[in-house]
Amino acid sequence: MGEIRQSYLVAATSAVSLLRDPAVGSAWHKPSALTEFSVAGLAGHLAHQLVRVGDVLASNGAERAPIRLIEHYSMSPWVQAGLDHESNVSVRRGGEAAAADGPATLVEKTQSLLDQQAAGLPAEPADRVVNLPWTGWSLQLDDFLLTRLVELVVHSDDLASSVGVETPELPASVIEPVVELLARLAVHRHGPTAVIRTLSRAERAPATISAF
Repeated sequence: MGEIRQSYLVAATSAVSLLRDPAVGSAWHKPSALTEFSVAGLAGHLAHQLVRVGDVLASNGAERAPIRLIEHYSMSPWVQAGLDHESNVSVRRGGEAAAADGPATLVEKTQSLLDQQAAGLPAEPADRVVNLPWTGWSLQLDDFLLTRLVELVVHSDDLASSVGVETPELPASVIEPVVELLARLAVHRHGPTAVIRTLSRAERAPATISAF
């Protein structure tokens, strides 16, 4: 099984463990660290990353030629949209809907998806292309899993911060591809000089080099 597939499963396993933490259930109806997200909604959004993977693996629709990850993010409306943009409102609604039956049910469903994916991903062809019906384009499966890896790592930190527990420690095999992709996106959005200055010259660093 490829490295990204293994890294995805490690991050997904960690995310399920975080969702199972009693601190998450105790803070379920409280605001999260993300504006306009409750803890429940954020937990639902974190869990939904596994739903997305399950959906694309189960799809047998006609795939288009896959696009590159930079194109994927450039064409995704949520990347630079405001909180009130329909794409981001839809994300929050989806998180709340996923969490509607409470923390125990969310954990049970997410663990079931993780078990299915741990069994199924090794059998997927190395060159598998998956259609993303919510976008209208396709990606290589491993590229799509990298996008989910980013979501799992970033939102695990958000959720842990929201409920007052330590951010899960993840191995380099998970963190390094996430940092690399975020750096590539930051360069694409802000240019190489801004990123280099931020990483090497605090006195000339721009206000932000956020990838999103």
